[in-house]
This record gives sequence, structure tokens and C-alpha cells, in this order.
Amino acid sequence: MMKNIYLLFLCISFTGISQEKYLTKSGVLNFEASVEAFEEIKASNSNVTAIFNAANGQIAALALVKGFRFKNALMEEHFNENYAESDLYPKAIFKGELVGFSLDALQTSYSIQGTLSFHGITKPLENVSVEVKSSENSYTLQGTFEIAPNDFDIEIPKIVRSKIADSVAVIFEFELLKK
Repeated sequence: MMKNIYLLFLCISFTGISQEKYLTKSGVLNFEASVEAFEEIKASNSNVTAIFNAANGQIAALALVKGFRFKNALMEEHFNENYAESDLYPKAIFKGELVGFSLDALQTSYSIQGTLSFHGITKPLENVSVEVKSSENSYTLQGTFEIAPNDFDIEIPKIVRSKIADSVAVIFEFELLKK
């Protein structure tokens, strides 16, 4: 009998934990590396997977690098073959947490801290501001941060260096639904 009671409590605790997880497979990740007076360098990926644990504020996101779409097909090809080397490094991964997140005291703005892995290199990502909207069955997280291509050992040829920004703006939006 005691064994059955323990089993029941174990099942209830797992059910409670799983209700705090929110997921999307259609998150949006955009980046822009444009320089004024030159062709726009902008891409979007709308198939980003992200999971958010509302119990502890942890978040993880995964984007397939080949999922970024550019206006110009040649630019997309150069990005995948020459810069991101997406055959060698097919994924971009973020793991981190919303600092100070608590279900008891929800705020609309938080800071994210974690690590970003891209092009075979993992770098810390700190003090990224994120706007949080919550409803009964979902969370929406939106934010922007900047990275430098040279931080991820991405070599930009001298001939095009002046046409690509030193700092790339990354914009994300995840609408996460209860799992």
C-alpha cells in the first residue's frame, strides 16, 4: 500500500513539473549585419525550437543555420558556405536563464544570461534584455542582442569587410505554448 502511495506522489510531482514547460518549434530569429550605403545583409529563420521552464526560468533554443533565409539566394549561399560553414556547424544553440524569474512575482522585463554556441565556439551571453508576456497557456519572449563575427572565428575577406557590419544585431521572438 505504501509503495502505491509513493508511486502516486511520484506521478503527481512529474505531472506538476511538466506543466511548467513551454515549447515552440516556430520561433523567429532574425539578424542584420547591414552597413549603410551597401546592400542589405539581413536574414530570418522561422523554424527555431525553444523550450522554457517557468518553474526555474531556464531557456534553451536551437536554430538550424541553413534555416536562415535571405532576400538574395547568392547571399544565402555565401553565408552558408563561406561564413557560417553550416555543413560543419549546422546548429546555433543558446542555453541560459531569465535572471530573477519567479512565477510568484512576474515582471514584463528580465535579463537573460547564458551561452551561445555558433560556428563551433561557445561564448557567454549576458545582460540581454528580454520582454516577457504571459497568459494562462503561453509565454512570449522578445529581445535583441549583438554579437561580433570575429568572436566566433568567422573570417570576413578584406574585399567585402567594409560591406558587413562589425556587430550583428540578433532579434528573437518565441511564442511558447504549454507542453
